[in-house]
Amino acid sequence: MSEFFPEVSSIKYEGTESKNPLAFKHYKADELVEGKSMREHFRFGAAYWHCMRNPLGDPFGPGTAQMPWDDGSDSVENAQKRTHVFFEFLEKTGIDYYCFHDRDIAPELGTLAESNSALDAVVDELEGLQQQTGKKLLWGTACLFVHPRYAMGAATSPCPEVFAYAAAQVKKAIEVTHRLGGEGYTFWGGREGYSSLINTDLKRELDNLGRFLHMAVDYKKEIGFEGQFYIEPKPKEPTKHQYDSDAAACLNFLRDYDLLDHFKLNIETNHAILAGHTVEHDLKVASTAGALGSIDANAGDELLGWDTDQFPTNIYDATRIMLVLLDMGGFTTGGLNFDAKRRRESHEPIDLFHAHVGGMDTFARGLKSAAAIRADGRMKEFVANRYGGWDEGVGAKIERGESNLADLEAYALSKEPVPPSSGRQEMLENLFNEFI
Repeated sequence: MSEFFPEVSSIKYEGTESKNPLAFKHYKADELVEGKSMREHFRFGAAYWHCMRNPLGDPFGPGTAQMPWDDGSDSVENAQKRTHVFFEFLEKTGIDYYCFHDRDIAPELGTLAESNSALDAVVDELEGLQQQTGKKLLWGTACLFVHPRYAMGAATSPCPEVFAYAAAQVKKAIEVTHRLGGEGYTFWGGREGYSSLINTDLKRELDNLGRFLHMAVDYKKEIGFEGQFYIEPKPKEPTKHQYDSDAAACLNFLRDYDLLDHFKLNIETNHAILAGHTVEHDLKVASTAGALGSIDANAGDELLGWDTDQFPTNIYDATRIMLVLLDMGGFTTGGLNFDAKRRRESHEPIDLFHAHVGGMDTFARGLKSAAAIRADGRMKEFVANRYGGWDEGVGAKIERGESNLADLEAYALSKEPVPPSSGRQEMLENLFNEFI
């Protein structure tokens, strides 16, 4: 096999004293934290679309990414060659999983049949590489947002022929995900929304989206695919409003259309920021509902109003993310997928390694900090004490469902409310900082 990154050897753990930029300072794959290895906690994944296909362009200039292995053609041979480059990258970084869109790994050709044939040829290559290396597919998905046919949506298109084409594309993408042993399949409604309500039949679009997802659930059962289905929230961009706008909206939609038993959420940090939330908020909303499945690990710039997909470097955010994961017992499906791209100025192939090494180390630090906070116990004890009134007396009676308005009126007339004690936010923020 050719070596596409000859200047990079396998990334090793060298500890905090190392000055080697291509060494892990904190991520030690087999180190146990709360009885589980870091590798198992994170289930790190790499995004094929950013690693292999993102040219690093922006609205004001063309791409800058140097990809010497890529001849720029839409040939199947070129697409197959990329898979070998990608798996060398996975091997050298020690990343165990990957994710893809169908049109990232194989070209879209003149007809659906030709595109399907090209996809099969590339999946043949991926299947062989997985067998050789032990790498796994975290989840697959279909790209239902780039081609002009999807300018007005896919499952929510006003054109039934577009809906049918999208259904055929998803059917094929689920099949190849199943063939590759994918542990999940993600639905991201990049254009499932509207730019103006003036020309939109909102109820019909939502109803059709519900029908589309039910068809996918039925087909999943038909072929025996046991992977988890995910919905990925995002509020806007490219549309003004996307129906999967945040975790709460997605959960409401799934309940409304009787789909909650079949889907979990794939939460992305940058999308939560665009929704006006923190990622901690969307993770908490999803985990409280028992619906947190997977995480797209990246970062957004709060000074910019678009999806910047930066690599995660914020230790505070990583710690908060890991606290939610540890509190819910860790991943039962999914993992941490680096849906992140290098900056336009970081255009050399080696920058792929710097970016992922930094992200993996960031989460390793977050995990260790989160575990230390949990072991210390003071934050958990404070919250438990703050809500302690609900564990006894009238609070416990309310929570058991044994009270009514008349009972509570009589209680309120007989006893003045006890003012709540201070929330001690600043004290807890200081306590949090002790572990960073």
